[in-house]
This record gives sequence, C-alpha cells and structure tokens, in this order.
Amino acid sequence: MGLSRKNVLMLLHERTEKYADKVALGMKTQYGWKELTYRGVGLLSRKLAHYLLTELNVKKGDRLAILSESKPEYGACVFASVISGMITVPLDIKLTKYELKSILSDSEPSVMLVSKSHLEMAKFLQSEIPSIREILVIDEPSYNVDVTSIYQLPDNYECKWSLRSSKATAFIIYTSGTTGAPKGVEITFENMMAQLDDLKIALDKILPYKHVNILSILPMNHLFEMTVGFSTFLNFGFSVYYTPSLKPKDVLSIMREKQVEFMIVVPAFLKLLKTGIEAELNNSPKAIKTAFNIMFKLAKFIPSYRIKKLMFKKIHAKFGGHFSGCISGGAPLDIAVGEFFERIGIKVYQGYGLSEASPVVSVNVDRRGDIASVGRPLSTFQAKIDKETGELILKGPSVMKGYHNQPEMTSQIIDADGWLHTGDIAEISKEGHIYITGRIKNMIVLSGGKKVFPEEVEAVLEKSSYFSEVCVLGISKTFGVKDGTEEITAVIVPSEEICGKYDWDTVEKLVKNEVKKLSLRLTAYKRPINIIVRKEPLPRTTTRKVKRKEVKEFVNA
Repeated sequence: MGLSRKNVLMLLHERTEKYADKVALGMKTQYGWKELTYRGVGLLSRKLAHYLLTELNVKKGDRLAILSESKPEYGACVFASVISGMITVPLDIKLTKYELKSILSDSEPSVMLVSKSHLEMAKFLQSEIPSIREILVIDEPSYNVDVTSIYQLPDNYECKWSLRSSKATAFIIYTSGTTGAPKGVEITFENMMAQLDDLKIALDKILPYKHVNILSILPMNHLFEMTVGFSTFLNFGFSVYYTPSLKPKDVLSIMREKQVEFMIVVPAFLKLLKTGIEAELNNSPKAIKTAFNIMFKLAKFIPSYRIKKLMFKKIHAKFGGHFSGCISGGAPLDIAVGEFFERIGIKVYQGYGLSEASPVVSVNVDRRGDIASVGRPLSTFQAKIDKETGELILKGPSVMKGYHNQPEMTSQIIDADGWLHTGDIAEISKEGHIYITGRIKNMIVLSGGKKVFPEEVEAVLEKSSYFSEVCVLGISKTFGVKDGTEEITAVIVPSEEICGKYDWDTVEKLVKNEVKKLSLRLTAYKRPINIIVRKEPLPRTTTRKVKRKEVKEFVNA
C-alpha cells in the first residue's frame, strides 16, 4: 500500500490550497465568531511547525501533548505536529491530575500545547514530568497569561517538512487507565490514510454535496472525533464548527446560525435532543400534540425524507432547517431514539468502532430500515465471528500498531495472524451487516459513550483497610432517559475488623463514605453511583476470580 507520511503532508498542502478561503474551523465566542479558513489553518500550523523545528529542535518521533477543549486552533496544532515529525498525544481535559500524570509519564512529551483554561494544570504537570521542555498557549495572547501564545511566534512559514514512513506512529490515544499501565493506542499514518479513504467511500453515499457545515460536539481526544469529525470532514473541504456548551439551546442556536447540515454524535446527545423536543410538545396546546401524534404515526409509511421534513417543519426550523442527519457512535444506539429521528425526517446512521481500529469499523449507510445494524465493514476491513466465543474479530490497514510500551497487552488483543479481537459479541448477516449483541469484557458503557473498566475502579477502592472484597460492575438502567445504558455500581464486603467494632448501620455509613472519599482520585464519570454493602463473601470460581454474573444477579435482586 505504501501510503507514506508524504501523502498526509501532500494532502494537507493540497487541501489548504484547494479550499483556501473557505472556513475550515470556527467557534462561537463571547465576542462573536472566531473562524480560521483553510489557508489560515495552513499558515498557523506552518508557523508553529517552524518554531518547533528551528527553535525547539524537536526530533522525529518526539511527542507533543495537547490539553485543550475543541477549538479552531486545536486543528492547527495537530497539523503542526505532523509537519514537524512529532507524535500527537491528545489529552482528555476531564481527567484528574493523577490520571494525566500517569499518561504523560508513559508518553513523555517534550512539548505541551494548552488552552488558557487549562494552563494551571499544564504548569503543574510540567513541574512533575521532566520530559516537558516547553508549554505554549494555543489561544490568542492576553495580558494575564505569562506563557507564549502560538500567535506570538515569529512569522516564519517555511521549514523543511519532516517526512516519515507510513508505518510511523502519528497519534497515541489513551483510552483509560489511572492505575497500573495506561493504555496508549498507537495510530500510524497508514491507519489514518486507510480511514480517510474508507470513510470517503462510505460518506460519499450520504453526503454527496460540494459543501457541508458540520457541528462538532465531541472532544478531539476522542479518536472518533479526530478521524471523522476533524480529518475526514476537512478532507472533504467542509466547514467544522465547535460549540462551547452542550446545552440543547446553545447547540440549536449554532445550528440555526450556521445552517448546520450534519453531525457526529453519541447516543446520549440524541436522547437529550429527543427529550427536549418531547418536553416542548407536552407543553403545547392539545391540538398541536394531537396533530403531531397523527403525523408521527403516518410518517412510518412515508419513505421520502423531503415529505417528512415538510410534515415536521416546525421541528426542522428549530434545527435551522438544513439538518439532514448524523452518524451516531461511541455507544449502542437506542432503537427508539433512532426511530424517532428517522420518522421526523432526520437520518441517523449508526456506526461502530473502537480506538484500536482507528476507530471506525462500519457505518450503516445502506440499510435505512434497519437501525439496529451498525452497517457493513468499511472497504479495507475483513470481519468475521470467532466460532468459539461469538466475538467479532477484524483485520485491515486500520488496525492499530499496538499499545504504547505494552507488547504483552498488544499480543492479547492482536493475534499472531493479525486479527484484532474486539471483545464485542456480534452477528454478521448474509448480506454482511454487523449486529453488536453484547460484550465479552466487563467494560461498562455509560450514556455519553464513555467507557469504564471496572478493574481500574476496583484498584483504587481496594486500597482501603475497611474493605475485604470489592467488585465494580455496570448495572443497566431500564427506565427514563438513561434506558439501556449502565451505571457504575460498587459491591463492597467490609473487613471483619470494622464489622466487629460497629453495628451494621454504622458499618454501611463508614463504607459508603470511604468509597466516596477514595473515588475522588478518579475522574467524575468513573465514580460509583450506587454503593452496595454485602455481608457474605463474593462468589468466586476455583481460580478465585469473582463471578461477576452472580454478583450482578445479587444486585438486581
């Protein structure tokens, strides 16, 4: 295939020339719109790359960490990193300083780019991590910031672009891990190019227009956003807009103002929108509610999206009148939510992927009637079901290089023949459509698509002398907005020592407080929501593994 790094650079250069004055990336600020054209992104990234190469003398393969919310400058930072031969490490701004420190000790970046709002954290991290030589702020300079902004760097735009092989690592994306070893997924240039080619073929079917305005709501450290919401859409020459908040009213106002046509979403966001629409309907006069219900029933039998759009014109007007659809990924889509949007004339394309596959494996672009399917694998993937376990396994040029510094962990997930073991249980139909039916791992998937590994939470809780046993699991919600997603539940068996000292009510209180206190070491979304104190020891196998299934039955009972 020989997709070299040169191709990525050529592509970058070609796109910034071809779409020169079109808006590439924009964001609403308190002073109005901040927009960078394709040429602007090209200039800013070259200016930064020149500084990295000539002033900081970065070497090929040095790491550049980015700690920032999504904003137009973020894209320029990623491109600068590519031009200067560095490996980009995008960080999750929601992580605690312990988690970030653990990731940076593993990736050892020499440069850190940070937004103004996360500067204090960056300074703390620089004091703890010896490899970080320089911090730069990616926002425009302001009087109260004592760190150089990328806008203040010398206006030099020419530098020798640093070429590397297609097998070289472009990104290290950390998926999870506070305790023990963090998991850094290494994505190569070949992985990225394969995704760009594959997604062009898939999305040409659903986005045949010359120009599309995109609204981006996922963080850039999410590989789904980096690959599709950023790289793929810029490859198409689209304009990508960022929103500073996820409140439906802010999102809708941007959609109206910029006439947004398409989005990449997680299922939780769609659920939020649906709930918002329904709440508004419930507060409407009876006649409007009745009319909506009649049309909603009718819409089931109308194949044309154009007619459905006219039928639900008022709702479409709230979205700005141009919104045609979205790709939903990151967590399983609730079929009822997908159906709701399809009925009112908005297409929902369910996709599937995992960071280890760079990350998109399939998008359901052809079977409109079957929302449960995540579609056929993208063109370069081979997919099959392991006959023994029912697990979906994959092969293709998008499969990651491996986990950073973790050869053993890598060999557990990519077998000797190059098949990636996804840990998801799936079925593949005769026509090649994939249906995800469950997962092997104990991974807990929260409503926003965030993934939590119970082992990670257990490792933090096990530090307490109050607990003799700890088991963390995801317990499914079966009602309300969070239907079908999981909540983190901790089942604790207290130590004999505290049971001997106090009555059971006091023991329960002590245990719950201890869990809450220890949980502060974890990012908010990883903290247990439910804490159950159990008198009997946990059920275990002969090899002393906790029987999670039985613990789950105990909790549900």
